[in-house]
Amino acid sequence: MDILWLGVFALLLIGYFALEGFDIGVGMLLPVLGRTRKDRDEIVAAMAPFILANEVWLVAVAGVLFGVFPSIEGDVLFGLYPLVVSLLVSWIVRDAGLWFRRRADGSAWRSTWDWAIVVGSYGLALSWGMALVAVAGLTGPAIGLTGLAGGLVVAALLAFHGRTFLSWRLPGRVTGARRTGRALLLSACAAAAPVAVLLAVLAPWLLDRTAPAGTLSVLSVMILPFAPVMVGAQVWVWRTFGPGRAASDRVPSFF
Repeated sequence: MDILWLGVFALLLIGYFALEGFDIGVGMLLPVLGRTRKDRDEIVAAMAPFILANEVWLVAVAGVLFGVFPSIEGDVLFGLYPLVVSLLVSWIVRDAGLWFRRRADGSAWRSTWDWAIVVGSYGLALSWGMALVAVAGLTGPAIGLTGLAGGLVVAALLAFHGRTFLSWRLPGRVTGARRTGRALLLSACAAAAPVAVLLAVLAPWLLDRTAPAGTLSVLSVMILPFAPVMVGAQVWVWRTFGPGRAASDRVPSFF
């Protein structure tokens, strides 16, 4: 049972980086690829249908972390307190930019919230990279030269993933190149590689800190039956909003 839940936790965390990673990367590249208002609108419309479904993975990660590994909850929340706060603030700023950019017209309004998307996306990428380095024990403080280097590496990988996604989602338009689904899969693997390596290294440490067997059995009955629903929702989103669809017409009205 311990190994099963470690696998579930790893799958959820890797899935978050592979899926939400391209949303973060697209946000980082918004001022580079979106040189005109029309381009920026098209870029946001391209990723908007995927955002809510992708963020569910992080909510599931948090739930599994607190339920399956309760003894390390304090280490994560308090040991990495500055980075946890940075992640939450960046998440709020990025999503606020997505929600408010179309609530009013005008270049100043749109520009303000577009930059909120950019700043929030960079904050997420850098904070995640530094958090991974800190968890690996490669630095003392969460913020340092090694942590910053880890943040920059993760940011570069997510930006690459975001550009590949746009090349797949908007073939030959914003990025000027067309990528296949295989290229998107490879970029997803690259974006998730750091966390996959970290989980492989920390697996024995995590297995020593799982909840009692009775707790894991109850969690299995309560949570695992809903896994097909989450996977099914992802399949529906990708089939509905794949390449060649009219992104600007199908973008959810709240973005």
